[in-house]
Amino acid sequence: MNFPLSPRELLLIRGRCSFVLAGRSGRRFPLCIESFDGEICTTVDTGDIIAVSAPEGGDLEPAIMLLELVRTYRHPLFVLPRQHPGSRRLRYVVSAGHEICLSCSIERGTHPDQHLLCGSDELSGIIISGGPEGITVEGLPEGAVVTPFSRETGLHGRDSS
Repeated sequence: MNFPLSPRELLLIRGRCSFVLAGRSGRRFPLCIESFDGEICTTVDTGDIIAVSAPEGGDLEPAIMLLELVRTYRHPLFVLPRQHPGSRRLRYVVSAGHEICLSCSIERGTHPDQHLLCGSDELSGIIISGGPEGITVEGLPEGAVVTPFSRETGLHGRDSS
């Protein structure tokens, strides 16, 4: 399913207990990924997306802030080593790239590959990809609701469910 979005609009994918928020990058920029083993710098292209997953749900506002920290302010991403105690406390995790796959089988905040993002069981398997005109969502499970919106105008009445 393709969702045409303006550069400032975001796409909210909600399950019963969790959500994913995605937005287009808007322009090309370097993104640094910091880990205990060093630093990896990659490029986020104009059509790429930034996605924030809230596997246990929560408030939307922190997810928007995290997305904007990366998209607007170029905040680096941090990767924890596997089995780090802080992983359990991460309520929101973020990824950036052309295509992002949600998986419930990875540990939060520990995966340096930007094509994978920790998601809940109910949203696992969704593939989100970006392009110059919007965002494409594949593998949408039954019951998930997709809503484009902007911070200025709030949620639109364009649900796909």
